[in-house]
Amino acid sequence: MELEKLKEFIEFMNQNSLCELEIEEEGKRIRLKKFSAEQPVVISHSQGGASPAVKEEKKEGSLEIKSPMVGTFYRAPSPGAKPYVETGDIVKPGDVVCIIEAMKLMNEIKSEVEGKIAQVLVENGEPVEFSRTLFLIEPL
Repeated sequence: MELEKLKEFIEFMNQNSLCELEIEEEGKRIRLKKFSAEQPVVISHSQGGASPAVKEEKKEGSLEIKSPMVGTFYRAPSPGAKPYVETGDIVKPGDVVCIIEAMKLMNEIKSEVEGKIAQVLVENGEPVEFSRTLFLIEPL
């Protein structure tokens, strides 16, 4: 594989906040992986775009958990399993709140704050974009 193609793949990973990428091309297989323990979850106080299917009711002082990557949002570890969090649940830093599947990889998204889940803004199985607001959190 050419060095230029590898650089393109690395740039693609950086642009899409991916921690791992596996490619098979012309009988050759390559796997690129960053050495970070996890992808960071972006939390901010700014207004975010809510899903058209779910109305966002942001209260003053609430925090947002945003998607750190492009992918498919899953509320539970497997179909039919109990969701990681429900509205009203208390989360602490490090608690898994959902999974985002990106390029066949399941990425656990963890809370970085302590608080109560005020609202889940994305439907299970829905595609999400980078920086899309997934949850509203009321800080404790």
